Amino acid sequence: MDVVTVVPNLHLLRFEFGQAYLWREGRSATLVDTGIAGAGADIVRYLREIDVELARIVLTHGHEDHVGSAAEVRAATGAPVLAHRDDAPIVRGERPRPDPVLLDWERPLFESIAPNVPAPPPCPVDQELVGGEVFDFAGGARVLSIPGHTDGSIALHLPKQRILFTGDTVAHVTEVMLGTCNLDRPRAVESFHRLAELDVEVACFGHGDPITTAAGAELRAAAANLTP
Repeated sequence: MDVVTVVPNLHLLRFEFGQAYLWREGRSATLVDTGIAGAGADIVRYLREIDVELARIVLTHGHEDHVGSAAEVRAATGAPVLAHRDDAPIVRGERPRPDPVLLDWERPLFESIAPNVPAPPPCPVDQELVGGEVFDFAGGARVLSIPGHTDGSIALHLPKQRILFTGDTVAHVTEVMLGTCNLDRPRAVESFHRLAELDVEVACFGHGDPITTAAGAELRAAAANLTP
């Protein structure tokens, strides 16, 4: 696992495939996503190295590369797992992840990656989210319901810090773009436009490097050219 400082208090945890983010305030931390199954040991080891206690694990959606190590990290730290109620049954292993509706160009990408991502162990969800919740870190972190990539996709907006965690609704792969392999592309596009309206300086994506300056302008420029 590689650790990259995005801005003070915010670290990118990069795995062999996928990534997660850690927000730190003193000895308390919030983990946004958990990477693929098998990444948990590295996450827990890093938490011990920097001497923090994990207050919560926020899952942006139920895909394998985001929830894979949630059960392991929860068991090791006791931190509660939070996920949107529409993806919570997937996280708990009560129902399978529905297949995305693929565009022609997305199909080879999906078929080359999906078989190599290990299935995540079922994980309890301690709090089901609906959107609108505000967490007591970073001056108030707001949950945004942004369906489309999955039914239960969420973003996490830190207004006072001007930081946005987009999950997979937005990607930054050579350029800012709509995330791939969506369940409902028109809804994902609508959600992308909503995120682009926010006052954001830093954007953190499920795939691709974070943008640390003028991220809102880049989101708006991408949204202007985006149609269902």
